[in-house]
Amino acid sequence: MTERRDGLLPTRLVLRRDRRRRLEQGHPWIYRSEVERVEGPLAPGDLVDIVNHQGVFLARGYANPQSQIFARVLTYRQGEPIDVDFSSGAFNRRWSTAAGFHPQALSYGRAVYGEADFVPGLVVDRFGEVLVAQVLTAGMERLFAQALEALVEVYKPVGILARNDVSVRALEGLPLVVETVYGEVPDVVDVIDNGLTFAVDLREGQKTGYFWDQSENRAAIRPLMTGWTARRALFGEAPGHVDGAHVLDCFCHTGAFAVHALHYGAAHVTAVDISADAVELARHNAQRNGVWDRIDFAVANAFDYLREQDARGARYDVVILDPPAFAKSRHSVDSAARGYKEINLRAMRILREGGFLVTASCSYHMSPERFRETVLEAAVDAHKVLRVVRDARAASDHPQIAGAPEQHYLKFLIYEVRSRR
Repeated sequence: MTERRDGLLPTRLVLRRDRRRRLEQGHPWIYRSEVERVEGPLAPGDLVDIVNHQGVFLARGYANPQSQIFARVLTYRQGEPIDVDFSSGAFNRRWSTAAGFHPQALSYGRAVYGEADFVPGLVVDRFGEVLVAQVLTAGMERLFAQALEALVEVYKPVGILARNDVSVRALEGLPLVVETVYGEVPDVVDVIDNGLTFAVDLREGQKTGYFWDQSENRAAIRPLMTGWTARRALFGEAPGHVDGAHVLDCFCHTGAFAVHALHYGAAHVTAVDISADAVELARHNAQRNGVWDRIDFAVANAFDYLREQDARGARYDVVILDPPAFAKSRHSVDSAARGYKEINLRAMRILREGGFLVTASCSYHMSPERFRETVLEAAVDAHKVLRVVRDARAASDHPQIAGAPEQHYLKFLIYEVRSRR
């Protein structure tokens, strides 16, 4: 893959003189509008050398002339071969970093994170001895055979499942398919997250089967789950007879936040999801972790459920909102903001005085600033004052290139909620 098909030097992308110097800041994408011209033949997935308007080498990557993201950076070293050793080196460097910052990821968590690991278009999650990979671009599809060989070499899994059923592949002209590409992969596996055990449906679950990006944020809710006898009294509420929090977990999926909340001392959790299959797996996970007696479930639309709870005057100590992405494109951000405002407003209205709102957005197109503004607008309408307790992003096994703010897709906030009336 280091030579052009006609045996000459790799095709060159010459960038415009008046472009922003994003590439030099580490941004891994070249947009179509930044390309002055293409020198040489170019088919989707071909390797290219990226040069500035003076012909000075900047990076090597792969390109897709059919995409608005025209090219993605693999290396900044001129002439570096893009082969099995390249992929092995990227995976070994990732392994070394994870060992220090996120030891759990050595067995469970994100193993490869696309652009942040200089293998754009490839995401790999680790579920013990099984890997689940997603190939998202035409360029990585061309490189996947060598990446697969390197994954086997570095991680030594018993099986690798390709969850190539995400819609973004269609935009790259790629088929949607789920298939075992190495060894044997069971349908359901057990994983460990913060010392708790969860069953994960690898083939039918969302994304790769489990949301590892929220692992550290799930651990962060621990201080919210106890101390409520005294806290309710401090804020003028009846103290009650139990110290643990009463929690509403909306969009509970397979129960990760709910089970963590109960493990950390919540008195009771109501877990809500529109998917009956997800709720069934959440029931299993609650039983598996010995917290079955303090949880109940509702198969319901979370928007409707929150409105119903508000209408009947329900009160909770903690409300958790971890919905799927509302903004599927930049054109849908305004609509998504209305959805985020609605659920956060309803959540604030059913919180006890001094209660905590745990709210997240995984919408790539919803900026952190816009998300915070949307929650604040909800607080104004709900006549609440918010105090920020935690403002976080994805877990540390989801690193981000400093010059690529677009990679900050997950927003996670914990607010203490007080009344203005």
